[in-house]
Amino acid sequence: KPTNYITGIFNDINSLLNTYEENKRLKMRLEDFAVLQAEVNTLQSENESLKELVGKEESLADFNPLNATVIARNPDQWEEKIILNKGSSHGVELNMAVMTANGLIGKISLVTPFTSEVELLHTNNPNYRVSAIVQGEKSDIFGLIEGYDVERNELILKRIDSSFKVNVGEQVVTSGLGGVFPKGIPIGEITEVTTDDYGLTKLAYVKPAADFSLLEDVVIAQRTVISVDGSDGGNTNADLTNGTTNETTDEGEE
Repeated sequence: KPTNYITGIFNDINSLLNTYEENKRLKMRLEDFAVLQAEVNTLQSENESLKELVGKEESLADFNPLNATVIARNPDQWEEKIILNKGSSHGVELNMAVMTANGLIGKISLVTPFTSEVELLHTNNPNYRVSAIVQGEKSDIFGLIEGYDVERNELILKRIDSSFKVNVGEQVVTSGLGGVFPKGIPIGEITEVTTDDYGLTKLAYVKPAADFSLLEDVVIAQRTVISVDGSDGGNTNADLTNGTTNETTDEGEE
């Protein structure tokens, strides 16, 4: 009986460990699924549009990825900025989008030869706007990420046409039309929908897809399509000779 009792304890411990490891693997798969689902929805929507076009070679979703590592984070600006180990000598330029495996985290705001600074979506900068799409059941719904609610720890999606129905749980991704961010990068999930102060448009709260508290390895995205003036970028100077762009103002200045 003592032997069976001790054996039972070890079996229970092994079962707990196996359950923990299985839950860990399932959680990772769920995170991968969320990103994959956003990509699938974007591709399905884009495919419908492309049925009427022939010979289209470029897409707003195309970008050249550059892997980078977070090397510093100022305690005074913990929720607003991070420093990466890649700079202009590696091809990094102002206003390039930065993301993790789970979703968008911000854009390049300062570049040196060997490092770069990222302004996160959590910033309090009033001129920081991201052109976004809510992937609805029937059609995509456009809006702008404008601001961050500190108490809710969520992003604020504004300027949604009041005639469209937006549901809790729907995914929000970049639209690619703002001039800075490639199309289809996951931003987050709708948690609440309400109206703005004047009742003319809708406002939604978005739980970020990326975990901003644990940022280590990121991807800097250089768009392959030439950037233009839009809701993401203010005054944009495009070098049409070599196909590169030089963003000269803060993201989202209108």
